[in-house]
Amino acid sequence: QVQLVESGGGLVQAGESLSLLCTASGSISDISGMAWFRQTPGKQRELVASITTGGRTEYADSVKGRFTISRDNAKVYLQMNSLKPEDTAIYYCYAQLVGLTSSRWGLGTQVTVSS
Repeated sequence: QVQLVESGGGLVQAGESLSLLCTASGSISDISGMAWFRQTPGKQRELVASITTGGRTEYADSVKGRFTISRDNAKVYLQMNSLKPEDTAIYYCYAQLVGLTSSRWGLGTQVTVSS
């Protein structure tokens, strides 16, 4: 059983920074890769950044150069710089499980960027 908890969301002005943290607990060895998604009303949930167990990272074009995903065992971070109002969303932590067609989601943390 893997559980994910996000933290670090908040309200900031455009151009400022936030750092999100996802802490995984439970059967940590079952996790193969992790990612951050985000969702706003009226939009589909979109992939923001992902990182494999080996450290390979991928980013959405909209956040390249501004966001950085990193992982330290059971913790995954999302450093968000130069935030824009369009980054406003609920950010969700995601974990893909090893050898299983299964995944886990956190409950999300709200990020609001004002102009």
